[in-house]
Amino acid sequence: MDTRESHMSQSDLFSWNMERDPVLRSTIVSVLVLDSEPDPDRLMRTMDRGSRVVPRLRHRLVVAPFGLAPPRWALDPDFDLSWHVRRIALAEPATMSGVLEFARTEAMTGFDPARPLWRATLLSGLDGAASVLVLTVHHSLTDGIGGIQIATALLDFDRTGTDRGLPGDPLDNHAGALRDIVTWNASVGSELLAGGIRAMPQTAWRALGNPARALREGTALASSLVRLARPITTTFSPVMTQRSLGRRLAVLDVPLARLRDAAQAAGCTLNDAYLTAVVIGLRKYHHRHGAVLDRLRVTMPISLRTPDDPLGGNRITLARFALPAGSMETADLMRAVGAAVAGWRREPAIPLSGAVAATLNRLPAGLLTGMLKHVDFVASNVPGSPVPLYIAGARIDRMYAFGPTIGTAVNVTLTSHAGTCYIGINADTAAIPDTEALTECLTAGFATVLEFGGERAAGSGAGSGHSSELRRARRPGPGTAGT
Repeated sequence: MDTRESHMSQSDLFSWNMERDPVLRSTIVSVLVLDSEPDPDRLMRTMDRGSRVVPRLRHRLVVAPFGLAPPRWALDPDFDLSWHVRRIALAEPATMSGVLEFARTEAMTGFDPARPLWRATLLSGLDGAASVLVLTVHHSLTDGIGGIQIATALLDFDRTGTDRGLPGDPLDNHAGALRDIVTWNASVGSELLAGGIRAMPQTAWRALGNPARALREGTALASSLVRLARPITTTFSPVMTQRSLGRRLAVLDVPLARLRDAAQAAGCTLNDAYLTAVVIGLRKYHHRHGAVLDRLRVTMPISLRTPDDPLGGNRITLARFALPAGSMETADLMRAVGAAVAGWRREPAIPLSGAVAATLNRLPAGLLTGMLKHVDFVASNVPGSPVPLYIAGARIDRMYAFGPTIGTAVNVTLTSHAGTCYIGINADTAAIPDTEALTECLTAGFATVLEFGGERAAGSGAGSGHSSELRRARRPGPGTAGT
């Protein structure tokens, strides 16, 4: 294993350091609704294989002396798969509300730092024959896209499944604390030096050939770094201002094809349509509370993952920027949202997010947490499998992900799976005490975007049948959970 891969990256360390304030706890909870009970032995074999394919599932964190290197991923000598994989019978009535109540508790519960940072719980007895697999992982283990990649490597495409064999036990390359610190710092230093040497001739040539352009590019990069890392001291929302340890979860189901049609009708991306629906929903929620919105600040993960990256780990940067939220036509709002997102994806500083994270990791904890608590919401879009998937003989019918709020009022995460967008809502109960009202408003926001796509399709004669789908999209998902 590469020395740097054996330690937390600066982005992983950033998510770990945030937890000095438990309000910023970086726990991801995924809820997989299954059509039947998975075979117990096959499920354990699948999870065992997963802990070998992704070695971090068998690793715990070891802190370096005096913080001279990031925490190291070390093989847990007491790893016990049966501790990480549990089975619980749902209490009657066994409904999605009970499932979300359990998932809510998982989202609010910290990890045992002496063990690997994940849990899997099978909830049996949902509506009779169905069951639910609840996966709880720390964000430092993986990001959304990485989690889907891990799932794809472990899950099956039919009930029978394929015997992929059992990989060997993960190895621990620890060579002693002092040597480990020296090796890590030497590795990072040599990489920076090599990168500087590679970049110097090209940079010098550009400066000599076109000094004005080189100056503009340098100024643009410096400005971009400031925008990426600048402190945020004000909250745009006049309603969602309080923060706490309380969480409440809710879900929505939206037809993927309908949302994509709406995006294409406006000349935008699926992500633009999704964000617009969330913005409209939050705007409606503020109207219910007598507040008028002009803009909202969002934290949006931008993936930096490449085909050569290993499974697991974070390969994202968290961009914080303003989105328009004023009253305008749906298509115009979607295009304005799309322009804001596209502008941030082109920011010159995005590839340097690791260096930015390294700088933020050295800030006092209070300053860091204060910056994050003034963001209004988190929105994440995770593309999943276009076809059904199975685990231990059970088909995954629905797949919800509840990302951490990391100091915001609410995290809204979309996971596409087999033709449906499954949307998980994780709300801070101090910022949003009436989650049912928020869910209704977000449902109406998605309905507004879908109606726009339906109207454009009807105007172009592109078939019918949208009304029944729209009614389904208007209804809230299977339930909400709370105290």
